[in-house]
Amino acid sequence: MIQKKSSAEKRRRQSEERRRRNKAVKSAVRTSAKKFVFLARKRETGEAETALRDMIQKIDSAAGKGIIKKNAAARKKSRMQRLLNALKAVQ
Repeated sequence: MIQKKSSAEKRRRQSEERRRRNKAVKSAVRTSAKKFVFLARKRETGEAETALRDMIQKIDSAAGKGIIKKNAAARKKSRMQRLLNALKAVQ
């Protein structure tokens, strides 16, 4: 007799695959945020602006997929934009 695999096994595999995918997206967001903050602290306005655009794109993508919450995404973008604006005001 052929034994069927349980649906719980399949759900576990699917959950693990989703967890890995979500973790990669979150990690990319954190890495891009760190890169932006590093450039902002070095007072490299041009490169920081580019890094901010990249970070915002990644955050919006993650929020759209439901990996991070919409308000958390908005808060992070707002704080980073304020950092860039302060950097521009100083120069």
